[in-house]
Amino acid sequence: MDALLPLASLPTQVSGRNRVWRRMAIDAIRNDPEWRGGEYKTQPQSLRTFTQMLYFMSSNPVLRQAESPTLARTDEVLEAFVASYFRTGDANDCLYALEASADYDPNPGLEKIKAPLQAINSADDLINPPELGILEREIKRVAHGRAVLIPLSDQTRGHGSHTVAKLWKAELVRLLAETEH
Repeated sequence: MDALLPLASLPTQVSGRNRVWRRMAIDAIRNDPEWRGGEYKTQPQSLRTFTQMLYFMSSNPVLRQAESPTLARTDEVLEAFVASYFRTGDANDCLYALEASADYDPNPGLEKIKAPLQAINSADDLINPPELGILEREIKRVAHGRAVLIPLSDQTRGHGSHTVAKLWKAELVRLLAETEH
């Protein structure tokens, strides 16, 4: 490994609010009689609950307020998001994605990382909130580790900021230049 660039993550177990929202979504799907143990013929209505939670957790309040400044507009935008997700989303896939991180915990191995590592999170990430101080505290255990926090802006998308490459591209270019052989 020449370099590492984790985006929108924390070097610790999935816990706190991150675990709570995942657990709520998992429970909503698994406890839905329409889910039928994963053998449904049509998407269970609990996929709607998951999608609404995803909408809530994956962005930032500034963006959501700007795109939905009224009650009617908020309902319209949320319904459009849910409808769009229902076209391709699948309850079993959502369960897999949520449950796949149940044993995620890089914390015990941080000192073993020898390659330069630049962890990038955004200030408006509700899933990995910077106010916890976890990234800043734990990055010190990585020999060549550095943490970068992208400030809240009209370009950030909360946890979804990692999907907007222009927000972190310069940091990637810098890391690659530093590690070029």
